[in-house]
Amino acid sequence: MNSKNIAKSLKAKLDDWCKNIDNEGIVKIIKENAIITGGALVSLLNGEKPNDYDVYFKDKESVLKIAKYYAEKWNKAHEDKNIVQITDKEGRVQCFIQSAGAVMEDDEDGISDSSEPETEPFTEETEEEQKQEIPKYRPRYFSTNAISLSNDIQIVIRFYGDVDRIHENYDFVHCTCSYDYKNDKVNLPAKALEAIINKELIYCGSKYPLCSIIRTRKFLNRGYTINAGQYLKMALQLNELDLKDLNVFKDQLTGVDSAYFSQAIEMIAKKQKEDSNFKIDNTYLFEIINRIF
Repeated sequence: MNSKNIAKSLKAKLDDWCKNIDNEGIVKIIKENAIITGGALVSLLNGEKPNDYDVYFKDKESVLKIAKYYAEKWNKAHEDKNIVQITDKEGRVQCFIQSAGAVMEDDEDGISDSSEPETEPFTEETEEEQKQEIPKYRPRYFSTNAISLSNDIQIVIRFYGDVDRIHENYDFVHCTCSYDYKNDKVNLPAKALEAIINKELIYCGSKYPLCSIIRTRKFLNRGYTINAGQYLKMALQLNELDLKDLNVFKDQLTGVDSAYFSQAIEMIAKKQKEDSNFKIDNTYLFEIINRIF
């Protein structure tokens, strides 16, 4: 798919999202500040349907308002579940869930694993949603760093800023294509296109090397290759970090979309709370990991 058709498809997706929002202020924020980057553009370049669309925003104020809007939607619709609160501390917006690292709907509808090519914009309701009148783009999953909506929209609240600033937190070159909703413009860096064509993982450095190492599994399953030098670069950055510090450990798992990691973090935090003398070591971590995975 060429850049013109990619822009058309992504605009159609975001237009459809906006049509299903009942707050004009939120719609305006999205139209002015939304950026899509990451795997969705890679999929479209390959003529495939994206699994999801990672949406970022250009400033913290936009992130905060969007997050509060969907937290309120969740809390009204799920009074039987944990309340979601949005916090703004030290320049970082986070979802806070009492006594839990994440909260989600019980069912799994709306989560797509499809990679079948599709030529039309991916905005139609499923038959099940039409039959049951299930709201489109409803909040389905909250973690510390992101809010996942039905119909494959993921709002990333951990980072914000222009594309260059967002990509400071990205690890692999092929994920750095982007789309700006306001300007209706797609950016396809030459290095990213080369990596996509060759299906090669090139590590460009990240603040989250642990997350990057784990993420390689996903790309290898999709046919990408990676040389030993890229693993060495990730290992060198990881070696600079103290993963026995729970805060560092939690932060390093940013972007790893697995509830299992949240469960592990909760168990460690509980152990520390119960025993003030407890220190994390590999024996304990291995036990926790083997128990969960």
